[in-house]
Amino acid sequence: MDGPVVTIVLLAALLHATWNALVKVGPDKYLSTLLVACGAGLVSLPLLPLATAPAPASWPWLAASACCQVIYYRLLAAAYRHGDMSQAYPLMRGAAPLLVALASVPLLGERLHLRQDIAVMLICGGVLTLTILRGANAGADNDANRAARRRATVYALLNAVIIAAYTMIDGVGVRRSGAPAAYTMWLFVLTAVLLLLCSTSRWRALPAYARSHAQVMLLGGVGTLASYGLALWAMTQAPVAAVAALRETSILFAAALAALFLRERLAPGRIVAVSLIACGAIVMRLG
Repeated sequence: MDGPVVTIVLLAALLHATWNALVKVGPDKYLSTLLVACGAGLVSLPLLPLATAPAPASWPWLAASACCQVIYYRLLAAAYRHGDMSQAYPLMRGAAPLLVALASVPLLGERLHLRQDIAVMLICGGVLTLTILRGANAGADNDANRAARRRATVYALLNAVIIAAYTMIDGVGVRRSGAPAAYTMWLFVLTAVLLLLCSTSRWRALPAYARSHAQVMLLGGVGTLASYGLALWAMTQAPVAAVAALRETSILFAAALAALFLRERLAPGRIVAVSLIACGAIVMRLG
């Protein structure tokens, strides 16, 4: 993977961790995810006339991905409602590239080099280790907390499957589109529309929430649009599984954001896990 592609994917990872943190700190997780999705759609909408339309062959993939994105946002909100970001985020982002790597060979006919295989294992091992450490330190929780943590785990693992699905879908769709930027913008417009149609019960609360959390819509919307757009562009330049795995270094950025801005303490075991992810990023660069 070329140096500029690696840099772009790492930037996408940073943006992804940032908008997820905005969702996590919001008082209503679902409305926060709705604001992020709508923000990305609103930013994309006026830019569509300026971009070349995606090729017709990519539209079925685009529609399928938008449906997956709706499920993704709903599961994301549910996972963050029941569990910590440090629990749910590693599960979602750690299991997904492993699933993509396993599926990309039979479905896309891609082959990873040995170094990329090692990088996938390091990154996935690092983020999953974070979750194991989280569970090991939670023995003193009461029954209610343990039940909530189990629900968060279930939602996160289900979302990992959805993430793997839309990653594979978009890996094919963006290549058939001939227009990565337009494909990305249409994806977020369609996702915002579908998510709003699936959220009619929350429409009355949305305007007031948007006024009091405008920064979530603006920063989160731009962040998710730029993050996924950069990742999709990278998928046109490198194997999908390699891009998907390297993008999961967002957990490293999430840990840094938590330590610097949320004042969360990074225990030694967590530092080891984050170091595994950093090593995976280096090996991916060498691959």
